[in-house]
Amino acid sequence: MADSKLQELELAALRINLPQHGLVAGDVGTVVLVHGDHEAYEVEFVAADGRTIAVETLDADQVTRLEGKRILHARELAVE
Repeated sequence: MADSKLQELELAALRINLPQHGLVAGDVGTVVLVHGDHEAYEVEFVAADGRTIAVETLDADQVTRLEGKRILHARELAVE
């Protein structure tokens, strides 16, 4: 089930793996575009140095809002 609607520039966490980019569920990106009535989102994922890893169009149920007691975590990217 999709969370409440995300807005542009909000942080969102993946609910799925995107192995083609080395991204895994829990990785955090920024919503850069909302499609339609929040059916999908364009989400940008960046490395710590600011380099863009991927910009992906994701269905609303493939991402979740960061809120509550969630904590961010750093890890090495599996794909360069």
